[in-house]
Amino acid sequence: MASKQNIKPAPRRRSKRERRMRLAVYIMIIAMVVSTITYGLAFVINL
Repeated sequence: MASKQNIKPAPRRRSKRERRMRLAVYIMIIAMVVSTITYGLAFVINL
């Protein structure tokens, strides 16, 4: 008899809510990076 231990469950599809949350996190991270860069540029220009 073949053992059933090596049978893996099918990969679960992400729900719309999970994808939306991940997208929101990515947008926030990008916004932080852009604001940091623009702050640095403003600081350099004012020197």
